[in-house]
Amino acid sequence: MITVRAPAKINLQLSVGPRRSDGYHELVSIFHAVDVCDEVTVAEADGGVELVMSGEGAADLPVDDTNLAVRAAHLLADHHGLEPSVRIQITKAIPVAAGMAGGSADAAAVLVACDALWRTRTERETLVGLAAELGSDVPFALQGGTAVGTGRGEQLSPVLANGALHWVFAIADEGLSTPAVYAQFDLMNSDPPEPEVRIALLQALRSGAAAAVGAQLHNDLQPAALKLRPGLGPLLDAGTDFGALGAVVCGSGPTCAFLARDAETSIDLAVALTSTGLCRTVKRGSGPAAGVR
Repeated sequence: MITVRAPAKINLQLSVGPRRSDGYHELVSIFHAVDVCDEVTVAEADGGVELVMSGEGAADLPVDDTNLAVRAAHLLADHHGLEPSVRIQITKAIPVAAGMAGGSADAAAVLVACDALWRTRTERETLVGLAAELGSDVPFALQGGTAVGTGRGEQLSPVLANGALHWVFAIADEGLSTPAVYAQFDLMNSDPPEPEVRIALLQALRSGAAAAVGAQLHNDLQPAALKLRPGLGPLLDAGTDFGALGAVVCGSGPTCAFLARDAETSIDLAVALTSTGLCRTVKRGSGPAAGVR
């Protein structure tokens, strides 16, 4: 039996460029892993891949071959010419359909856990390549920390980030479909420019100054998410009014991330946001967190 922890991610920057010939958009993202983690345990089974899920939003997720975690087990087995035989238990803490890449984190965790369980000793570069086949966010879940992602997000370069950042995540009642948000983005942006890294954000991360980081948070998908879910606007405004150093929609939403000055301040901010009635619940976390371990 092997147990690993898989971190959620947020995008400190998400800049979306033109649609490519393969259907994906050209992206520049600064990924940041946070210590809101799913726990993934794998164990030998009699045959096939069995998935059992519990915790945050688990009842809304499939447990068949459409689940990215199941696909990860099959992909690793196929790569090594094995018949997969594994039982996967996932305890969810990362919100579902929230823009925090919980499914991608689980897939990365299954790759690492099954590689250990089956003693296949897959080289790291190969494991990253398999992760990229599964989805754009899966390679970063393996790496963790803070990184620039380019291409469709799967090409990663580490970023120097000093100090810890303390976050409050406001979680909405219902998720948002990533394809729907991108479709809305396309309606609102007929000819987006080529995306570029925000140098001021890299400098802020290097300085370790939370206020400077908060001032540079940016997400090109945020207007599209707000169009589909107008209630996110008042929520973002409320967090800022309560003293957040910065506020941004996580990825394609609808979770909103608020940067607090420190751990103590994040508690006050979480209580204040809970009292607004504008979100279902809140979670606190800090980063950068390690990748799948």
